[in-house]
Amino acid sequence: MRALKIAATGMSAQQMRVEVISNNLANMTTTGYNARRAEFADLHYQQMSRAGTINAADGTVLPTGVQLGLGVRPASVSIYLAQGSLSATNNDLDLAIDGQGYLEVTLPSGTSAYTRDGGLKRDAEGLIVTNDGYPVVPEIVIPPEAKSISINGAGEVFAYFDETAEAQLLGQITLAGFTNAKGLEAIGSNLFLETEASGPSLVTTPGTDGLGTLRQGYLEDSSVDAVREVTELIEAQRGYELNAKVITAADQMLGATTQIR
Repeated sequence: MRALKIAATGMSAQQMRVEVISNNLANMTTTGYNARRAEFADLHYQQMSRAGTINAADGTVLPTGVQLGLGVRPASVSIYLAQGSLSATNNDLDLAIDGQGYLEVTLPSGTSAYTRDGGLKRDAEGLIVTNDGYPVVPEIVIPPEAKSISINGAGEVFAYFDETAEAQLLGQITLAGFTNAKGLEAIGSNLFLETEASGPSLVTTPGTDGLGTLRQGYLEDSSVDAVREVTELIEAQRGYELNAKVITAADQMLGATTQIR
């Protein structure tokens, strides 16, 4: 009775789909979060008879064959690279990326990581860091006597001081782009790592080479569509129930077989 194992793979697939949806809904308010989608592929097919086989009875060629599928398997959990809406915060260290690209940060291990979460802060030394304290690359230090800072769309960081009306250039924030951004490895805390699938990072000035520009005083909202997620949640729930029905039906058929006298 293949139906038992086939339906079991279907239930496992729908369970995984619900887990991905629940993670999307949990991150509805996560800055710069992109929704994920579980994708599946059919399993191996058992060949009962192949198409194009010659019929032994009359020598004709069979136009179709008999293939029995053995279920479903997870293929990938892909990411929607959609631009979230921008929300004004009026914080001079909040940056939204309007378009493609990632901010580069340095982890304590020295490894480079990438994020679209532009909620930046200033540490005790004046260094621009992320919410978790990771310094932004290239490192920019804001002097303690600076009264305000300004960041233009190209990533240039200026500071204003009391003694002069002219702004002082502190540094340049760059963006990193990838040939296949869906191949980045998520490690939590809104951070990604470069992989062989993503390709090497291309670091350049915002607004060039197809990358977006920076918007000071804004943050990028999550791109999760709650209506779509709830709709898919209902579909996954019904799919799980239908596969459970198949197991029940197969069990009843086996029970009827054991009662044959």
